[in-house]
Amino acid sequence: MSPTPALTAPQRAQAAEERSARIAVTVFPLLILAGGAVALLFPAPFTGLSPLINPGLMVIMFGMGLTLTLPDFALVVRQPLPVLLGVVAQFVIMPLLGLGIAWALQLSPELAAGVILVGCAPGGTASNVVTYLAKGNVALSVSMTSVSTLLAPIFTPLLALWLAGRYMAVDAGAMALSIVQIVLIPVLLGLVIRYVAPRLVDRVLPVLPWVSVIAITFVVVAVVAGSAAAIATAGWLILLAVVLHNALGLALGYGTAKLFRQPIASRRTMAVEVGMQNSGLAAGLARDYFTPEAALPAAVFSVWHNVSGAVMAAFWRRRPTA
Repeated sequence: MSPTPALTAPQRAQAAEERSARIAVTVFPLLILAGGAVALLFPAPFTGLSPLINPGLMVIMFGMGLTLTLPDFALVVRQPLPVLLGVVAQFVIMPLLGLGIAWALQLSPELAAGVILVGCAPGGTASNVVTYLAKGNVALSVSMTSVSTLLAPIFTPLLALWLAGRYMAVDAGAMALSIVQIVLIPVLLGLVIRYVAPRLVDRVLPVLPWVSVIAITFVVVAVVAGSAAAIATAGWLILLAVVLHNALGLALGYGTAKLFRQPIASRRTMAVEVGMQNSGLAAGLARDYFTPEAALPAAVFSVWHNVSGAVMAAFWRRRPTA
């Protein structure tokens, strides 16, 4: 029996990152639930954290950039159809679902704008780990998340202006500039550092999932604390809107991939990518450009989509991909 070949340093770093990410994605919903509950019950100590939401989001995006490499974008050239299909589905299905849910539930203008803004956000930062746990196509997931994130400064404000603008005034130009500052620059900076100092980055890769977990938990605590009274009065309605938005996004993402005859692993990937949003970004934008109440759907979505994603991953992991 031949011995198992030794792993290279980058392979060991990648394996350590995956182990850390598996634990983080399991603990993440629990931390979010705990943080949200504390902020809801005892908001006073956390009400001054709002100005730190955007810096927290920048830390998350910088960490995402550190996990990317130039080969991660090669799939866009080699297999453009599934990547293009996924990104189009991301920016078509979720915004229109947000609009439909806001109309069906007769949400207030603030909550309607918030739900729609969640739909206009790019793919969620935890989607790659959930795809891995669900035995999906991880390379496709990374490509879809990366491309949708890089396109967010264009599509998120335009879609918000078109759809959320029916309920509240939207400064699309200022929103686009904020997304460039919060998302694009940190991601590109992380990507450059990964390219010029790969050994240094390999050493910190196992820690990055936990940095993201802590930062997203911080964002949720800050948003919930700032709107605790509104959550207490409209919590069930917000939860219903979020559950519908997420569940329909997962289902339609999977169905779209099936319609275009994608393999089962890619169907799972597209379901996760479409159904899981960068709700932290949506919360920050809603707070800056709408009202604190408009940030509530994003805060609740941050909790729910990680819970539903973990459940879906556990379900799919026990089922074959062929």
